[in-house]
Amino acid sequence: MKGNAQNQVKLSQLKIVVAVAERQNFGEAALDLGISQSAVSHAIAALEASLGVVVFSRGRHGATLTPVGDRILPHAKSVVESTAAILQEAEIGKGLKRGKVRISTFRSIATHILPKGIKELHQRFPGITINLIEHDNDEQVEYALREGRADVGLVTLPAGKGITAWELLKDEFVVLLPPDAQITGSALTWKELMAQPLIMPPVDYVMMRPLYRHINDLGYWLNVVNEVDTDAATVNLVAQGLGGTILPRLAAEPIPEAVQVYSLPVPLERPIGVAIASDLLQPPAVYALLDVLRGES
Repeated sequence: MKGNAQNQVKLSQLKIVVAVAERQNFGEAALDLGISQSAVSHAIAALEASLGVVVFSRGRHGATLTPVGDRILPHAKSVVESTAAILQEAEIGKGLKRGKVRISTFRSIATHILPKGIKELHQRFPGITINLIEHDNDEQVEYALREGRADVGLVTLPAGKGITAWELLKDEFVVLLPPDAQITGSALTWKELMAQPLIMPPVDYVMMRPLYRHINDLGYWLNVVNEVDTDAATVNLVAQGLGGTILPRLAAEPIPEAVQVYSLPVPLERPIGVAIASDLLQPPAVYALLDVLRGES
């Protein structure tokens, strides 16, 4: 008998049980479900007949759960919620068969961090295509996110207003010195650094603002002899012995083997985060990429 009863319990009946229990009224439950009151009454009666128990007590003031109905309700809710979750996952799965993710970032991240994540995303969801857009600074990346011209951005934290971001990695600012630079110990001192002629990005370059603030707050000033706004060109000039530089490691890579690499006397890192616009609804493909990138952090 128990097996037959279980086989006759329908998902639609369980949904109706949950609705009636919440409303304690057949008519109001029917309105919520978009069906007739007679359909609700018939479904509850059929369920009670198949189970052999009374689930609801009917009266002038509505419908209330019986003691056995009270014990059945949590199981009914669980089935209904689990079924909804299954359907949601199926919809997400269908959405991931095809899709596009527009990624906005700056060159060093696009070159050194994203390729691995994009490869993993493609292996898991080959139908998703990537549109990668490079920008010169964080402000441009965040603007693209807010305007809806990009879905995911990689930015220096903290992110600006209207942007939700999670830390992905920390990128250290490193000192690069020519092969023939004379340093007395294994660690660089402020005195030695201040004596070095440096080739630096322009002082108003967004990426470098935290560095200049960090050094100046400690009471030091850099000996900048040339300004170059291309990272690769700067590193090559260092390799040729024309001066040193300070760059985020990711921006400096690949670093020629002959170039000497040091941490700052007081180290400094820039946190890099993955970001989305806070108030925009994201498609499943975006969340798939976010999961991949978080797994790498």
